[in-house]
Amino acid sequence: MSARALISVIAAFLLIIITANSLYIVQEFERGVLLHLGRVTNADIEPGLHAKIPMVQEVRKFDGRVLTLDARAERFLTVEKKSIMVDSFAKWRIINVGTYYTATNGNEARAERLLEQRINEGLRNQFAQRSLQEVVSGERDQLMQHLTLALNEFTQDSLGIEVVDVRVKRIDLPDEVSGPVFSRMSAEREREAREHRSKGKEQAEIIRADADRQRTIIEAEAYRDAELLRGEGDARAAAIYAAAFNKDAEFYSFMRSLSAYRKTFSGKQDILLVDPDSEFFRYLKDSKGK
Repeated sequence: MSARALISVIAAFLLIIITANSLYIVQEFERGVLLHLGRVTNADIEPGLHAKIPMVQEVRKFDGRVLTLDARAERFLTVEKKSIMVDSFAKWRIINVGTYYTATNGNEARAERLLEQRINEGLRNQFAQRSLQEVVSGERDQLMQHLTLALNEFTQDSLGIEVVDVRVKRIDLPDEVSGPVFSRMSAEREREAREHRSKGKEQAEIIRADADRQRTIIEAEAYRDAELLRGEGDARAAAIYAAAFNKDAEFYSFMRSLSAYRKTFSGKQDILLVDPDSEFFRYLKDSKGK
């Protein structure tokens, strides 16, 4: 290879290297910052293909999507001075890449460390103003909203970060206090259970007494109605007997005697001692009943 050809190859190679170092691409999900001799000259590079001066200018690119900070569990005190363990996480993103780079030197771990410190400080202040019942119950959402607003007042100006949301994953009692608390809760639930059982027995006695009273009333009314019906039946039977007697007294007397004979002599082992001249045998002695 001649010297001229070698120089051409070297020049082409250098041109490729210079061109490659002069162009860069910022993706849609990225945020970029252009540095000139280490100083920020463009803090909001739009997505696309851009050029820079090799060896003089440098481009730093960062993830512009919403990121998750999984904070370590920390111990806080409530307004009653009760110790609790809080496990939380935060959603955040870069909104001002220049401020972000200046505050953290583009180090995501440093950014999350600073953010975690502010989150723990905010949680400590919020929990110190509330009782355990309030932080465990429905006021937790309100607490998180206040904390998110307070964090953004600092992070947006100082770190170039927007805190999208802060959430508490779980709240636990430390081991040294969880045992007594659970014992106290168990005793309280047992007391409530005894009260409910006592009230249930009392209600059962009231219901049972009312049922007995209603049964007595129903039985008395049924007995009264039965006696009335029986009295009415007896009265009607007596009226029928009287009418029959008045219509044919002799026949009525004969039928009554036959009924008496049937009832008297129904038992085969019965012995009856009666005077033969008794009126009872009147129809047996005389076919005319005389």
